Amino acid sequence: MIRLYLMMALSLWTTWAAAQNQINGHVRDAVTGEPLPGANIILEGKGTGSVADMEGNFVLDALPQGAYGLRVSYVGYQTARMQVQVPLTGELVFEMKPSTVTTEEFIVTGTRASATTPTTFQVIDKETLAKNNLGQDLPFLLNYTPSMVTHSDAGAGVGYTGLRIRGSDQTRINVTVNGIPLNDAESHGVFWVNMPDFASSVDNIQIQRGVGTSTNGAATFGASINIQTDTKREEAYAETDNSFGSFNTRKHTVKAGTGLLNGKWAVDARLSQISSDGYIDRAFSDLRSYFVSGGYYGDDHVFKVNIFSGAEQTYQAWNGVPEHLLETDRTYNSYTYDNETDNYWQDHYQFIYAGNWSQNLKANFALHYTYGRGYYEQFRPNDRLLQNYGIAPIQIGDELISRTDIIRRRWLDNDFYGAVFSLNYVSDDGRMDAILGGGANRYDGDHFGEIIWMAVAGNTNIRDRYYDNVAIKDDRNIYLKATYEVKDRLYLFGDLQYRGIDYRFDGINNDLRDISGSQHYNFFNPKVGLSYEANDGKTWYASYAVANREPVRRDFTDSPLTEIPRPESLRNVEAGVRFQQTKYQYSANLYYMDYKDQLVLTGQLNDVGAYIRENVASSYRAGIELDGAVRLSPQWTLGGNLAFSRNKIASFTEYNDVYDENWGFAGQEATVHENTDIAFSPNMVGTAIVDFRPLENLELSLLNKYVGSQYLDNTQHEDRKLDAFWTTDFRFSYSLAPGFVKGMDFTLLVNNIFNRLYEPNGYTFSYFVPGEVPGGRQLITENFYYPMAGTNFLAGVSIKF
Repeated sequence: MIRLYLMMALSLWTTWAAAQNQINGHVRDAVTGEPLPGANIILEGKGTGSVADMEGNFVLDALPQGAYGLRVSYVGYQTARMQVQVPLTGELVFEMKPSTVTTEEFIVTGTRASATTPTTFQVIDKETLAKNNLGQDLPFLLNYTPSMVTHSDAGAGVGYTGLRIRGSDQTRINVTVNGIPLNDAESHGVFWVNMPDFASSVDNIQIQRGVGTSTNGAATFGASINIQTDTKREEAYAETDNSFGSFNTRKHTVKAGTGLLNGKWAVDARLSQISSDGYIDRAFSDLRSYFVSGGYYGDDHVFKVNIFSGAEQTYQAWNGVPEHLLETDRTYNSYTYDNETDNYWQDHYQFIYAGNWSQNLKANFALHYTYGRGYYEQFRPNDRLLQNYGIAPIQIGDELISRTDIIRRRWLDNDFYGAVFSLNYVSDDGRMDAILGGGANRYDGDHFGEIIWMAVAGNTNIRDRYYDNVAIKDDRNIYLKATYEVKDRLYLFGDLQYRGIDYRFDGINNDLRDISGSQHYNFFNPKVGLSYEANDGKTWYASYAVANREPVRRDFTDSPLTEIPRPESLRNVEAGVRFQQTKYQYSANLYYMDYKDQLVLTGQLNDVGAYIRENVASSYRAGIELDGAVRLSPQWTLGGNLAFSRNKIASFTEYNDVYDENWGFAGQEATVHENTDIAFSPNMVGTAIVDFRPLENLELSLLNKYVGSQYLDNTQHEDRKLDAFWTTDFRFSYSLAPGFVKGMDFTLLVNNIFNRLYEPNGYTFSYFVPGEVPGGRQLITENFYYPMAGTNFLAGVSIKF
């Protein structure tokens, strides 16, 4: 296969060789004349461009003869555009004017890393997201970023999906939208299914790996994902995006905007619907969402309102596929009840202000409110005692019925609201850049369960709640971060954050235990680092950061309140180099993440038989990440990334259930494990992307992904493992401007073209049962997997008016 790729590449390269024309230019401040290193130069409609070097110079070479549109952008300056004809004589000069209007980018500045911030990060722009945005959830659009592993319950990237970065799952990854927390306050998770097609309203995403900089919301324990929604457009527009594909997948999106009205006002809107039958049996998804944004853009002040909402119904595929069925029935779903569904609605309201208060001071404030409500419905067959629902046995004649078929709904009804802010001060000489920021947020969540049907009616009515509890969580933080240029191009960075948490419970949990109680935490999270911008364009950096994190909801509700696990703590060291040039770019970094009291599942049971998490004293993640791209010619671009890591737990105790000769529960047996791999942490993750542009408006891409083997638990047993996998996707993109519309884009995405059978996610549990020899016993391990689909496709057309 490698030989075949090389032969194809050589043949196509010689066939499509092009003339070598260049565009040379310089980017500088229109007022001071100073060069603007790092300015982005884009060939509009081509998907390629360059970055200005330390002297503000750039080169776009190997260009065919013709007309081109250039767009130059730099944070804090007005975007500049120019039409040029190639071949070009002389050098272009772009004199960038400082922005008199507060740019929308400042809305996320307080929680983001900048070019001189000594941490590991990557920015994914709107054009990159749009290439694969044919209906799959946001994690799959980020699949080819460094150290990323994605998974899907339904097996096709629609419905319940998730991601891990450096082995850390979504409960350990901080996510913000315009600097506003998105993680669920109790579980710390992010449920992308509640935000279908959100990528269609995203301008860019910054992923910080490791602790990163201070942000709002959940503690960053593996990475942070900072999302900025669409910014204003100068001109009115309308777009339609429609796609279809395997498993009856459909996506329909309509977008429109007014452009700037009277130079001050703009309104944008999106409406989306996504549906899919899923790869797994009955694992359908029916998803709907909208996004509306309106703003006032004054000379020194911006006021903006965002309202977005998502509604989802998905058939549950939570149980996975038993290991023994992977070869014969990979699409198996144990649920058969026709309404075994998850149903949830979530509305978001954001009011955002950004302003220039003076030449040195900018401000950003935001108020937010999220209203979520929904339930999942389950059919429970005749294997559950009525007493588990607080119902007395039912007497019918001489028969006393203690079990019966039940349909239940478990509800969540919550409100999340608060405010965030940041103040940015830049000294007159530009050497000091400081941000004071923070936020205060409250979560008010009701959890309750209903029985809506019983095969044999007892002394209960429909909608009676068999459990009901409320949780209130107050989360507040304040941070001060500053970058100071101590010497020419040598920057010192400091970041101090305080975070306080009050968490209160009241009521009965679903296991009928009273969980009333409260907890309080105070965390101090300092960060410090250095960065150096060398004359050759490289930026070197190193940093040390501390993060602390409270337990999640289940750690409180499943454990007796007198035995709540301790908070987790992380010490993170990052060091690396970044480099960008016209023809190639790369980054390389080393990291060490030292955990104290990390919470893991050990198999330990609480007093009602639920699995609880326990602290392990010492664990760590260490690795190297490489990322780069090279433009070999106007037609060929190669890119990719590679991460090698070692992820270890020093020592932990595993607990397995023991059943006696009569198959009765006889307790648990403890086994100590030392120096084992952390679950779901592959030692190698990599991507390789080949882009070929035989024509100006045609792009063909091969996208390769490799994920090393992962263990399903922390025992490092070879019979509890996810096998390594390599997948290859093919993408065809073609654009044209027929005249009657502004543009039409056609995309075909063929996933897993070699039909690999693989599973990126799963779970396991083990127990001892009586053995064949009298008095003997054997350990039984049951593994469950979430298989991904074989070869499948998505095809779409986007029309711009």
